[in-house]
Amino acid sequence: MLHSAAPSSFNMFPFGHPPQHPGPAPPPHHGEMFHAPSHHHNPQPQQTETAPKPRFLFKMPRVVPNQKEKFESDEFLKRHSREGEVSMKVRYTGYRDRPIHERQNKFLNAARDGSTEIAFVGTGFNLIMNFDTSTNFNPAHRQCDFDREPGKIHLKAPLILNGVCVRWRGWLDLERLDGVGCLEFDEENAVVEDAKLREQVESYNRRLREFEEQSKARSRHLAGLVTSTGHSQFPTHHHLQSDLLLEARKKQLELAASQQSI
Repeated sequence: MLHSAAPSSFNMFPFGHPPQHPGPAPPPHHGEMFHAPSHHHNPQPQQTETAPKPRFLFKMPRVVPNQKEKFESDEFLKRHSREGEVSMKVRYTGYRDRPIHERQNKFLNAARDGSTEIAFVGTGFNLIMNFDTSTNFNPAHRQCDFDREPGKIHLKAPLILNGVCVRWRGWLDLERLDGVGCLEFDEENAVVEDAKLREQVESYNRRLREFEEQSKARSRHLAGLVTSTGHSQFPTHHHLQSDLLLEARKKQLELAASQQSI
């Protein structure tokens, strides 16, 4: 262990005046680290810490209120729902840097597990699809069918695109890894998602009503405290509740506009 060569009582400046030269100030005395003399520093006003503003969070709905109308009017969806056109040709896009036989095995294994990725040749639009691989007794309800045509896989993959329940319906060749398919409106899942949307909007409206009641109760409580003391002691909390209520009102107007169009 190394020790300092100078004793602890050694005075480096015997005349009591250290040299005046630029540079970092010497460290404070051990006693000054915790008790700073009042005559060395001007008193500074204390800074009040502002509490973080809580937010009223909303979850983005999965679908739009008028899915059928959106499907029929959206130009992007219409472009990919025209069956038989050249733009409906698709191609498997996975593992493009691998040999063809390896890609065929990868495609087949992923399809048996219920997933694949394709791209529309005419538009370059990519899709990552997931589907049910269970065998249904009714072939019309199968999402994945290897038995319909030898050497091909027929798919009906449901998904939500641009807030609309759709499904990609088509087939892919197991050797060439290309095929034909298009998007179509998924009426069955649209009904399910519409019910979820209505339930979600109603839940938000209920939360907004509860939030407004709680805000009003807090405002009345703060007003009572201000009246009893004769001066305002809680301005920050009062403005905070007003800002939260204003934000909640804006969210309620947005949800009300969406609910009216359902």
